[in-house]
Amino acid sequence: MNDRVLAVVLAAGESTRMKSSKSKVLHTVGNRPMISHVIAALEQTGVEHVALVVGRDAEPVIAAAASGTLNVTAFEQKERLGTGHAVLAARDEIARGYDQIIVAYGDAPLIEAGPLGEALTKVRAGFDAAVIGFETDRPTGYGRLLVEDGELVAIREEKDATPDERGVTFCNSGLMAIDGAKALSLLEKITNNNVKGEYYLTDIIEVLRAAGGKAATVEAPADTVAGCNNRAELAELEAIWQRRRRHQLMVSGVTMIAPETVFLSFDTTIAPDVTIEPNVIFGPGVTVESGAVIHAFSHIEGAHVAGGASVGPFARLRPGANLHANAKVGNFVEIKKAEIGAGAKVSHLTYIGDAVVGRNVNIGAGTVTCNYDGFNKFETVIGANSFIGSNTLLVAPVRVGEGALTASGSVITEDVPDAAAAFGRARQVNKEGLGAGIMARNKAVKEAGKVKPPR
Repeated sequence: MNDRVLAVVLAAGESTRMKSSKSKVLHTVGNRPMISHVIAALEQTGVEHVALVVGRDAEPVIAAAASGTLNVTAFEQKERLGTGHAVLAARDEIARGYDQIIVAYGDAPLIEAGPLGEALTKVRAGFDAAVIGFETDRPTGYGRLLVEDGELVAIREEKDATPDERGVTFCNSGLMAIDGAKALSLLEKITNNNVKGEYYLTDIIEVLRAAGGKAATVEAPADTVAGCNNRAELAELEAIWQRRRRHQLMVSGVTMIAPETVFLSFDTTIAPDVTIEPNVIFGPGVTVESGAVIHAFSHIEGAHVAGGASVGPFARLRPGANLHANAKVGNFVEIKKAEIGAGAKVSHLTYIGDAVVGRNVNIGAGTVTCNYDGFNKFETVIGANSFIGSNTLLVAPVRVGEGALTASGSVITEDVPDAAAAFGRARQVNKEGLGAGIMARNKAVKEAGKVKPPR
């Protein structure tokens, strides 16, 4: 379609019920602001422009909405006088002339393009508006969509509904499409003749029908149009999103041993034939290639895991970690901003940060790259086929050559040539009989009940 479509996204809520110091729409689902999810869905519907209605935290809200590909213009709603008033905050953009208008909400992060596209199709077919509704066996609190002969005749708020109307289970999501040529005139006719003195967008149906127009409905699954008002509802949206994304990945060929314990981010990319064990968390910016195994209780963020690599259990990959093919990062290992070469092994109890580890390197237990001096970060480079002995401290900047070895317990402060063996530890000295004396003294301290041994 060549129609020009405008989306008016309402994001001016005060976050009162969230009990939050930041705008509600900035709270995240799948480690992505709710408003960004909404914009991503709109990108798939043919929307040309977004008129974003903002209130508090305007700048970060605008930034989150502008993170996609759509053009976004912000409009401030200075007073909170209802949803109809909020849409009219974008009057100047609506007046530019669009074929259709979509009204969406920044706190409905699970919305999908399908229902939005269906609503637009209804308007293109000649309806003045199309409202997206959902069926529920718990309609209490929602406005009811009253349909006769295939047309929407009213949106009835529960407090105004008759007993029969309260029995209707087809409810209003608040999302709708409006004929762009008629939108301003319809919106301007909405009045605030109600108890709250507010302008309700839902009254647009009454307005257009009074003018001889007609409205339609589109049904969407209830969980795709759910909004968020408090932290409990935010947790419910997160759970729904996680279930949806896990299912997508498993259907695509990813194995999850206990999927309900795996948590994903909006941009997590996992190839087929990856195995994920229980209790794994993926932060933003993670790619895992086919054949890799992510063992239990691992936390991965901003990292790339190549095919055949093994992570965990109890491993942490921080931003900038890049594991090459068949590399191993084992239990209680932390990797940060480091290249781990093909076939390299960092098996246990180790920190590798700001480093380049060559292919087939073996890193012994307890190894630490000492990369930070309190102000600056420095790099450690370990050549291919090297062996780093257990409990080695590599004081950066430092380079270990190819095929080199560091002795266990060494503190390496100078570069190690290729094929060399580095010993960076004090020579052992044995003092005959001294051990027994120390043990006897410690025993006496304990029996005396002293807190600290004598110097």
